[in-house]
Amino acid sequence: MHWKHRIISWWLRRRPRALSPARVIALVFACIILLGAGLLTLPAAPRGGVSCGFLPALFTATSATCVTGLVLFDTWSQWSGFGQVVIICLIQTGGLGFMSAATLFIFLTRKRIGLKQRLVMAQALSLNDIEGVVRLQKTVLIGSFAVEALGAAVLTVHFWLEWGFAQALKWGLFHSISAFCNAGFDIFGSITPGASLLEFQSDPVVLLTLGALVVTGGLGFLVWQELAEKRRFRKCSVYTRLVILTTLILILAGWVLTCLLEWNNPRTLGSLSTGDKLLGGLFQSVTLRTAGFAAMDQAELTEAGKAVAMVLMFIGGSSGSTAGGLKTVTFVALVLFIAARARGRGTVCVFKRTIPQGQVLDAMTIAIVMLILAVFGGVFISATSPVSFADALYEAISALGTVGLTAGVTGSLSLPAKILIIVYMYFGRVGILTISLGFLTGDRAEERFRYAQTNLLIG
Repeated sequence: MHWKHRIISWWLRRRPRALSPARVIALVFACIILLGAGLLTLPAAPRGGVSCGFLPALFTATSATCVTGLVLFDTWSQWSGFGQVVIICLIQTGGLGFMSAATLFIFLTRKRIGLKQRLVMAQALSLNDIEGVVRLQKTVLIGSFAVEALGAAVLTVHFWLEWGFAQALKWGLFHSISAFCNAGFDIFGSITPGASLLEFQSDPVVLLTLGALVVTGGLGFLVWQELAEKRRFRKCSVYTRLVILTTLILILAGWVLTCLLEWNNPRTLGSLSTGDKLLGGLFQSVTLRTAGFAAMDQAELTEAGKAVAMVLMFIGGSSGSTAGGLKTVTFVALVLFIAARARGRGTVCVFKRTIPQGQVLDAMTIAIVMLILAVFGGVFISATSPVSFADALYEAISALGTVGLTAGVTGSLSLPAKILIIVYMYFGRVGILTISLGFLTGDRAEERFRYAQTNLLIG
């Protein structure tokens, strides 16, 4: 056989097949991260005009695209105006999903959206089917830009008198997008480098506005659409009701526990007035829902306070939102399953509806995978970097849940630990459910045979 025919034959046998929507999402996110890292290595990106190197640029691009917020340097101090524009563009693209940006282009050019594009949209929005996905995507785009514009307007007006219009507008736009996308990046370093929101811990306008943006972005796009259509809580689906109730309960629980555990801690809430303590506790509870802004020093939290923070970071926001983590309804499914089994029941029910056993098993699988990764990350980071296990676990959960809060150890991580954090941020944003699509939602073939059953001692 001629060598050309051999090459063609080899290519036909080994050529890549059509990519599934999940793989498309994973690959495009990776390409966006690499593009962002390349832009951040340009001399125009650093404030001093000297490239910081590829790994720091990759770390920052991954954190921005995966809307995490973990950084090796203060964003304002390290990055020029060009670098900050690159970061906020990565945040917007990663927060809404690259398909939102692609769909916006399709809408503007009035091109037809095909079946493949609809499948990718549905996967990116965590939907089970493609019915109504284009309409939902329009709602996502219009609603997102409207909420971000409103938040930016409030912050701009608030900053205007003290900082001038140009600075106020820049801060308003950047932090509104960062908060809504649950990214946690800030450019307040011109006041105090690396202090995040510590300078505004007694400013209710800033904290409540950013907190409202965080919660809105973390509810999920499907919840928005249903609330806009139904307008009554009782008419909403079981999923939407669970998301809203769980979000409220977690915020309230986090608020109460943070205040109780940090009330007399002079390094966090102890030195503030009663009103500021309540405000700080509320914002801490909200920002732990994968936002990443810090209105109190996370390194100075009590050990119990860190434990509560890690639990809330692990749970995260809701599916199909800008937030990461295990997801609220996944957490509820696990709690309901444990409660049902404790009462000797074989089915999991909520709001007079039964949750399919397959979905409960999927929830357990995701939770176990995340828990194993979090513990492994904590052990690996503490073994390779000069940090305690508690702080290392805090860092690992923060990256895996795309939260962005840190106990002040990010800059001191070793090279292997930084690479692990990059992998965790990517893994957390693209989604364990998306990456594990093959064993969670793939075609499950019928078993051709079964082994005889055996009994084990459980418990």
